[in-house]
This record gives sequence, C-alpha cells and structure tokens, in this order.
Amino acid sequence: MTLEQLRIFVAVAEREHITRAAEALHLTQSAVSAAVRALEARHGITLFHRVGRRIELTEDGRIFRAEATAVLARADAAELVLSEMGGTLRGTLRVQASQTVASYWLPPLLVRFRTTCPGVAVEVGAGNTRSVAQAVLDGVAELGLVEGEVDDPALAQTVLARDQLVVVVGPRHPWAGQGPIATSRLLETTWIMREAGSGTRAAFEQWLPGWGLAPEALTIALELPSNEAVLAAVEADGGATVVSERAAGPHLGAGLLVQAQVALPPRSFKALRHKERYASRASRALLELALQG
Repeated sequence: MTLEQLRIFVAVAEREHITRAAEALHLTQSAVSAAVRALEARHGITLFHRVGRRIELTEDGRIFRAEATAVLARADAAELVLSEMGGTLRGTLRVQASQTVASYWLPPLLVRFRTTCPGVAVEVGAGNTRSVAQAVLDGVAELGLVEGEVDDPALAQTVLARDQLVVVVGPRHPWAGQGPIATSRLLETTWIMREAGSGTRAAFEQWLPGWGLAPEALTIALELPSNEAVLAAVEADGGATVVSERAAGPHLGAGLLVQAQVALPPRSFKALRHKERYASRASRALLELALQG
C-alpha cells in the first residue's frame, strides 16, 4: 500500500465519484479505478458499492477512510517537519475548526497567515467542538480551533479570543422589542438548537443550572447541524436560539432577526494541540498571529 493509493482512495471516498476524483487529482479515470481495485484485491475487501453508474462507500470503506485520512495527515505533518528542519517553511498545515470559528473568525486570520507564511498551505476542516477535539487526538489535524469546553488531559489549550453568545428570535416573537428578559423565562419559548457536540449548545446548557434551570426542561423543537440552518428556522418563527453574535450579526442588521435582551456571559475561542506531538513552526506562527488579535 502506498501513500498515492491512499490519496486516491480518500479523494474517491470524499466525492463517491471516480471522474470527479480523477479531475481533482489530475489523473485519468482508469488510473484512479485501478488504484482502488488494487487496494480491494490486495486485501480481499470491497471498499465501494457499484450501484449503476454510481459508487458508494461500504461499511469497510467508511472505517478505512478514517484511517487513511489520519495516515495522510500524519504524512503531511512529517513533510512539514522536514521542511522546517531544512530551513524552509513549506508544506501543509491541517486545521480543524468548529463551525462558528471556521465561518466567522478564522478566514481573516488565514489571509494574514498567507501573507506571513506564503509557502504553507492550510487545509481546514469544519465540524463541531467534539469532532474537532477528536481530530486532534487522532492526528488528523495538528491544530483544533473551538469555542466549546474540552476536557482531555492529552490536549493543550490556548485561549485566543473572546466571543459573545446572544439569544435571537424572529420579529414576531413575543420577546422581540421587549426589555431585559430574566433567565428564569427561558422555559417560556421553544428552541431551535445545534446538534449535541456543538460548542454553542454545550456552553448554553452548562450555564442553565447556574440559573436554576435544567437543560432537559427546555422545549427543543428542532436540532440542526449548522448555524445558518438554525438561523433560517428562527427567521421562519420557529422559536428562539442562542448563537454567536458574529453569526447573528448579518441577520440582525437586515432586520430578519431580533436580539432578545437576555444577558449571557462571554466565552472563549481556544486552540487545541496534542501535548505529545511536535508543534510545527507553521502552527506556532498561526497561533502567534491569532494572539495578536
């Protein structure tokens, strides 16, 4: 098994399409198909279902994809280390970020980083806080950037920035235009929330007991996998939600949403890295830029 075969497999697995993978890799379709067949034949397994003209990952393929992705990430990290030992700063820095960080805080930082370290390519994956922490533990990413709490002794955490959560509602919601709303009234409305594992949801639920409220007492009408989906549901009068002020800003400015006057504490954006793995100069440079604000 070669790294090239792994790269081909991952490209096909990500797209579940031979032609698109071949185009992304600048290879012929026959070369891509041959690489996949060679992996399957060598190990006597089926990685993809062939369904008509489509392909789909098998369960074995899904398991192998996670392992193959981790191997490729570690290979990229090793290449970055060697380039730094040789006095250059080239290679690929793999970063995983939770959705709020990836969508609203990270892009301007990456623009600045590109100016500072033009030889380093940054690959960013997005998920929730739980999946980002796992990616760093597994070696899929060198750095994780999250807004949620992470409790794992293997991970070093660095506070990078502050973020403010807000409660937002649609313009016709009873809380729209009201004055200060006591936290004891949070049970009066239905909620649209991010999925379990989201840093935003976890922070909100961690605060509730301090206000004398049990998280399970909230009436949650919908759980959705992204900030934009949550905000769209609230705009449709689905209830209330809690999101980063950065995510809600454009919707508030356009009058599509209204900020309810619920006082919430600030939270932190944090960087995660594995304590026992090498910290590349590229990752240190990115963190230094982030700490400069």
